[in-house]
Amino acid sequence: MYNLFKQSPYKYFAIWLLSGAFLIYVMVVVGSITRLTHSGLSITDWSVMGSLPPMSEESWMQHFQKYQESPEYKIKNDGMSLEEFKDIFWWEYIHRFIGRLIGVIFIGGLLILHFKKQIPNGFYGKVWVLFFLGALQAVIGWWMVKSGLIDKPAVSHYRLAIHLLNAFLVFGFTFWYLLDVLYYSHILEVTKDEKRMFKWVLVFFIILIIQIKYGAFVAGLKAGMFYNTWPKMGAEWFPSDTILIYDNWIKNILDVPAGVQFVHRILAVIIVMLTLMIWYLSSKYHLKTNQQRAVSWIIYFVTMQFMLGIFTLLYQVPVVLGVLHQTVAFFLYATVIYLIFLLRRKNIKA
Repeated sequence: MYNLFKQSPYKYFAIWLLSGAFLIYVMVVVGSITRLTHSGLSITDWSVMGSLPPMSEESWMQHFQKYQESPEYKIKNDGMSLEEFKDIFWWEYIHRFIGRLIGVIFIGGLLILHFKKQIPNGFYGKVWVLFFLGALQAVIGWWMVKSGLIDKPAVSHYRLAIHLLNAFLVFGFTFWYLLDVLYYSHILEVTKDEKRMFKWVLVFFIILIIQIKYGAFVAGLKAGMFYNTWPKMGAEWFPSDTILIYDNWIKNILDVPAGVQFVHRILAVIIVMLTLMIWYLSSKYHLKTNQQRAVSWIIYFVTMQFMLGIFTLLYQVPVVLGVLHQTVAFFLYATVIYLIFLLRRKNIKA
């Protein structure tokens, strides 16, 4: 990968995309910490351009007083001290600051690259896609936070899932465009074996996205605090008394914490089974070295993710394990995108 950067005629554009992808990853990690430390509702207003953090005791009190008017303070944190408020305030502030930093780097870097003629042909439209998705992410973020400032101290798990999935989407497009630039002039036809492997990897990718969505549901409903046992849920494989709450089974697997956790467990097993299939096919099909390497990384990440999921559940979602669980999911997602790119593009070096 380093050699691709070095050899690319548009290496500064590639570095710009890489910086954006890295910052999106950092933002997702900080967002995970913000959620796990229950800090997401500590700032009750929103500004496009942002604001400086509190610089005086008076300023801190003004922010604290706004928070005291929120449902979270009244219902969950009544009596919280100013020092305790500062702890949760900083994580949410850092999360928003990174989002604004991404915006500054995006616009500032784009202008510099434009004047230096470092943007490849055909990439201006792709840049607009990134701009739209990035702006949409900011709007979705506030839309999500707002759901927890009305009458109950919790954001909608649907809005949380949309916010997380859009973050992964922005990263996915940024990373794909980065690969597009790095492999800009390399030509090689796709083989029949690669086409066959692509179908399995695409199925894996679709299931992975659904699993990421359910991970957000688990987080939003705090479903990880239920049934902290493995492999059974308590003493049963399917505790119907806590899953089948409603007559509508779809509602049971979307809105009931135990039902959401059950689906998340099943999807994890399906992903492991698909990984074993991809592993087997990678030894059967003739793949390029970098494709085989990507398959190996998928195996490593799925193994780590599966184990982290179990330990996160058993220890009732400690912050460190929760953040690691989401981080590995992010790297697994990136690796699958990389493999899909290698399997489908007709202009890739061997």
